Amino acid sequence: MAIIITVMVLELTVPSGHHLADLVHATGIGLLTYLLSFVYVGIYWNNHHHMFQLTKQITGGALWANLAMLFFLSLFPFTTAWMDDSRFAPTPVVLYGVDLLCAAGAYLVLQRVIIRMEGPGSPLRAAIGADVKGKVSAVLYLAGVLAALTIDRDGRSGVWIALSCYVAVAVLWIVPDRRMDRAVHRATRDQPGESR
Repeated sequence: MAIIITVMVLELTVPSGHHLADLVHATGIGLLTYLLSFVYVGIYWNNHHHMFQLTKQITGGALWANLAMLFFLSLFPFTTAWMDDSRFAPTPVVLYGVDLLCAAGAYLVLQRVIIRMEGPGSPLRAAIGADVKGKVSAVLYLAGVLAALTIDRDGRSGVWIALSCYVAVAVLWIVPDRRMDRAVHRATRDQPGESR
């Protein structure tokens, strides 16, 4: 995931001058799209770390599901750059949303594979609960994609609705989920050989 972030930052244009106006002119929107995608990769990185802290054993199925998630995350530099280079044309904005949706779906599959492997007593299952954030995220991604596809294709209304949906999901996930932290703390505390 660190490599994905590095590849994304390489897409930013270095200003030719030494003033803030030069930065805005050279990079401007690119810096904002980079920030959004950076936040997304950071969210996946943190949640992935917590998920694997709650996992006792990894199977081949979990490794393949993890690889699928990494595939969609590895497309972030491309979809981010295309969206930026096109100045938010509808098709790149749609593709960015589809990539976000696919990464979320792959993450969900990885969760399900781990939970199925660990059974009903899975600490991960207890930590994610009803997964309201995951469900709301999927709805917002889909709403964003559909808005960019169908609303005001010649104008920008649908695109701005889509971008608002994508930003809303990022904000939703930036807010820490205490259930995951508590589950990690419990799992660490309850390991055999640990003092209580």
